[in-house]
Amino acid sequence: MVKLGLKQGIPFLENGDRLTRYEFERRYQAMSRHQKAELIEGVVYLASPLRFESHAEPHGYTITWLGVYAASTPGVRLGIEPTVRLDANNEPQPDGVLLITPTAKGQSRLGDDDYIEGAPELVVEIAASSVAIDLHDKKKAYSRNGVKEYIVWQIFENKLDWFRLQEGEYVSLEVDANGVIKSQVFPGLWLSISNLLAGNMQQVLAVLQLGLNSREHQLFVQQNSGVKIEESE
Repeated sequence: MVKLGLKQGIPFLENGDRLTRYEFERRYQAMSRHQKAELIEGVVYLASPLRFESHAEPHGYTITWLGVYAASTPGVRLGIEPTVRLDANNEPQPDGVLLITPTAKGQSRLGDDDYIEGAPELVVEIAASSVAIDLHDKKKAYSRNGVKEYIVWQIFENKLDWFRLQEGEYVSLEVDANGVIKSQVFPGLWLSISNLLAGNMQQVLAVLQLGLNSREHQLFVQQNSGVKIEESE
């Protein structure tokens, strides 16, 4: 059982603890050294050390793809492993989130202590040893709290699932004839799954650029920034 040193008088934060979000935060903030910890459906999960090829590198690929999109899209922000206060029993730290800002009519906000309050529009998890929780308890918590799209990259299975919330349940987004998945929430966020799985980031970004050049993305930018887009003759 993992135990971490902490301030006098506050119990250890342990893997498998069943806690309220308030108590989870109290113990987490008192940890003497940092370790990623999440509260999922009222249960504490402490992260294991991360390997390069089975987590760090694919995580980097995904963040690169999302970062280019965020940099090109006003009203959209990207976060890496942020604390997300979903509800009284769930406080995950997703591998990545893409959110629409409140001024652009997004559904989450930053609290006074700089944590995300509410559900980001898109959550990404890189699943290796965590695949069971990512596809079950986390998926259930994200759907119940209104995360509109959820991406799970299963590293060992060499598989990526992209779910869209529909009537309270997640359904898989379909791959088009060109092998590309297109976000229904973030216009222009296009992904060539086969190239991402192969680590071919040059082609991943080339496909994304097609999405950024699309009319739907231009309209999204106009909606978020108020910049008028001239109609082509």
